[in-house]
Amino acid sequence: MPHDLDRIRVGSAPDSWGVWFPDDPRQVPWERFLDEVAEAGYAWIELGPYGYLPTDPARLTEEVARRGLKVSAGTVFTGLHRGPAVWDDTWAHVSQVAALTQAMGARHLVVIPSFWRDDRTAEILEPSELTAEQWGHLARGMERLGRQVKETYGLDIVVHPHADTHIDTEAHVARFLDATDSGSVGLCLDTGHYAYCGGDSVRLIETYGERIGYLHLKQVDPAVLAEVVARGLPFGPAVAGGVFQEPPHGVPELGPVLEAAQKLGVDLFAIVEQDMYPCEPDKPLPIAERTRRFLRSCGA
Repeated sequence: MPHDLDRIRVGSAPDSWGVWFPDDPRQVPWERFLDEVAEAGYAWIELGPYGYLPTDPARLTEEVARRGLKVSAGTVFTGLHRGPAVWDDTWAHVSQVAALTQAMGARHLVVIPSFWRDDRTAEILEPSELTAEQWGHLARGMERLGRQVKETYGLDIVVHPHADTHIDTEAHVARFLDATDSGSVGLCLDTGHYAYCGGDSVRLIETYGERIGYLHLKQVDPAVLAEVVARGLPFGPAVAGGVFQEPPHGVPELGPVLEAAQKLGVDLFAIVEQDMYPCEPDKPLPIAERTRRFLRSCGA
């Protein structure tokens, strides 16, 4: 019998409908995403890439409300390891997304580090390992971002370890958390990305539980992942090759992850994010419905 995971609030995101970009002819229209995410049984959504959903707060409020939906977070990409020189451009972008996120009544901003290699072409954009100086820039920059986002927009930032970024493996995640202030910087644990990079989600929750402010739920296919690692494939082709698997058929097991999160004793969003870009337009809804049923069977 599954435990009642009463501290876990389940949602989904445009990502689970194959949406990576504000505008792309291979993506489903935003109206269809909103219709189908509600039909699949989710109450919470993320904004996805800024500009995919309407950016006028009044219009977006009307569109989500009439479908019985609410917004849990917005998302930004940042390259703060590059130092103070990038702050002004970073803040201009973050402010745009944070303002809409705040207007939608959400409380979180998911912050993803920039990619060190192009996720489509595999072009190496910069070294995969940061220097000590760059780690310092990253830690201080994220703390500054966390403070300023909180002061200006009332949002908590949650940094998202992500494949092909500098915050990916267990060692890198631990180094980042140890270098940053828990009062300014939380963590968005994405179970799929963490497994993709060799991490153990349950162990991370048990070790750094006070830093976990948000969850993304996804699983990887171990066989596909092994090929990705062996061939050194970048993230985009790995996704197109099916590295992320519909639960409960991949790893990590989500039941134990959710139970570990429940034991933290705090309310947490757990947003399903099954990367599928690009995908056929009729593919996401049945997967989303099955995933919602599976999560209910876990008690969420």
